[in-house]
Amino acid sequence: MINLAKVAVAAPLIAASPVPAPANNAGALTGARSSAGGGYVRRADDDADYARLGIDRTSIVPREDGQRESTESGHYEWWYFDAHLDDGATIVVVFYTKPASDPGSKLAPLVTINLTLPDGRIVNKVYRAKPDAFSASKTGCDVRIGANRFVGDLHRYRITAVIEDVSVDIDLVGEVPPWRPQSGHTYFARAKGAPERLFAWLPSVPQGRVTIDYTVGGVALKGTGIGYHDHNWGDAPMPSLMHDWYWARAKVGPYSVVTSFITAGARFGYATQTVFLLAKDGAVVADDDGKVAFAADRVSIDRNTGKPVADITRYTYTDGDRRYVVTYERERTILRQVFADKLPFAKRVLAKLAGIDSAYLRFTGTASVEKFDRGTLVERFSDPAIWELMYFGHARPPET
Repeated sequence: MINLAKVAVAAPLIAASPVPAPANNAGALTGARSSAGGGYVRRADDDADYARLGIDRTSIVPREDGQRESTESGHYEWWYFDAHLDDGATIVVVFYTKPASDPGSKLAPLVTINLTLPDGRIVNKVYRAKPDAFSASKTGCDVRIGANRFVGDLHRYRITAVIEDVSVDIDLVGEVPPWRPQSGHTYFARAKGAPERLFAWLPSVPQGRVTIDYTVGGVALKGTGIGYHDHNWGDAPMPSLMHDWYWARAKVGPYSVVTSFITAGARFGYATQTVFLLAKDGAVVADDDGKVAFAADRVSIDRNTGKPVADITRYTYTDGDRRYVVTYERERTILRQVFADKLPFAKRVLAKLAGIDSAYLRFTGTASVEKFDRGTLVERFSDPAIWELMYFGHARPPET
């Protein structure tokens, strides 16, 4: 969850292969968050959901990282990678089936490379390909867009891409096994019995070791560091489902962290869902989102995007006498995007007239993990981290 991979600018809730709501809504809505108007959000976790999706509760198989979604209009999919290198550089590479700002389009594949170099320079590149330049396996992750390739087996990945004077050759080896929040599928419906719309997410490599050879402007560079890969797909524009989210991943001492706090749109009563994965030395120690409380502090309005940005975001996981506190403290905003500005002129005008106000911000700073046992702090670690704020709608007043 990641880069611009986490956004799509479109107003209506489109009719694209909806999943019918199960006939027995009482069972289907277990764990759902409903609004006063009857709309609901649910993370699929019933036995019937797993059977329909053809996946297992406790194991993840390679085909889950293969192509999962149609490339037709209204459907989207991407494979995402990021890394924080030992020399301070950061890199994000994403393979898309279509522009994230235009999921209503048909297949229009592209690759993006975003680099923050050790000297602070920021380099952003986009490669757009014709539809026949795209191929993807349904049995595992093997995505090709032109000569660029993203391939792996849930443990080891090779990512190669060349865009103009920038090239990357990345080797990612997982240190934490693939994981997903329950089924990884979240469904949104306007009312009980209405068709459900999908947003799906698979953190295929929650944390891995990265080796990279890359060039910028003819200068060859090498690096090592900590990386991450996830995979998203869905069948409705995200702004029609979600209002905003914070998402982060980090390596903090012996701990690996993946967190997200997602707020649904107004029609769903701004229902919230929390995602929380905490692993230590490669083994999961906490991942029950029902035990997590989210908080944001030192919130101010970003002057470029008009969105409220928290300097501090915190996830507190409480399980009996044991408590973990994961805190992100922002030091720098390294990317700001107002997405209507990225659309073709005609669509940009329509988006602004429709009041589309989506923006994306990416931050660097420090992540910390604290462990408490019966109220006593027994461990504390901190390390550099990357995280993001995706804001699909207008900023809400702080008191709401």
